[in-house]
Amino acid sequence: MTGWAIVAEGLLKAYRKNRALDGFDLQVAAGTVCGLLGPNGAGKTTAVRVLSTLVRFDAGRALVAGADVVREPGLVRERISLTGQYAAVDEVLSGWQNLVMFGRLSHLGKREAKRRADELLGEFGLADAAGRSAVEYSGGMRRRLDLAASLIRRPEVLFLDEPTTGLDPASRTQVWGAVRKLVAEGTTVLLTTQYLDEADQLADRISVVDAGRVIAEGTPDELKGVDRLEVVVHDAGQLTQTAALLSGTADVDTRRVRVVVTDRVAAMTEALRKLEEAGIAVDDIGIRRPTLDEAFLQLTGGKG
Repeated sequence: MTGWAIVAEGLLKAYRKNRALDGFDLQVAAGTVCGLLGPNGAGKTTAVRVLSTLVRFDAGRALVAGADVVREPGLVRERISLTGQYAAVDEVLSGWQNLVMFGRLSHLGKREAKRRADELLGEFGLADAAGRSAVEYSGGMRRRLDLAASLIRRPEVLFLDEPTTGLDPASRTQVWGAVRKLVAEGTTVLLTTQYLDEADQLADRISVVDAGRVIAEGTPDELKGVDRLEVVVHDAGQLTQTAALLSGTADVDTRRVRVVVTDRVAAMTEALRKLEEAGIAVDDIGIRRPTLDEAFLQLTGGKG
């Protein structure tokens, strides 16, 4: 298993008649970010709970940070950290006190716990609020504090279950920066998120989950697919002619012709030449790649 920080093979987890995981397979390379995407109820959170030793699975095999999840759960817990969907901080303590407490609970020395608390408060934009009680923090600030707490020990593997839900764009950007820094230092991250742009920004590879199993995986670009030339003709009567001219497919409702291309510049240049020679007027022309949202909806049959 050298080189893999997370390995799951044929995981099964059933709650009565409902199979939350049904043949779940996953491999995550060390020092990378894997985005786990899927519609609600697909099994993402169950997978995180199983891999982080919070829930026992019924069948299969799983290794995390080189340790067997079933036979060596204590060793797994020593090497990982988990941030769930909801902030779990002590609202009576100040932000700084929270982080020092988490540091001490993680067996850091008093001096190191304080140093690490100061460092993380700065990274997450909370230094000015370090002495304030967490009950006075906004929801976004509490979320950032919770994330900072999960990074106290610089874990080998970090599970992030929808870490930026409810955060404003500036706070999300700060979280992204912290995740990138952590990965650059060698930590592996398994990220579940409802924000596909977040997965696009952070993930080296993405696994799409549906009905308890991985149905597609690849880099964000691989999942998005190929570039397309799109032409919107001015006269709907010329739509069929344009599709034939460019060897594309026509959409009558939008007066749009789509053509799969490999060389973006050459394809655009050649299309413009052909359209001009044929006297076909267009309202719009451009090269675009499907978004990750479009790819996700296609893979999951439109389920959100």
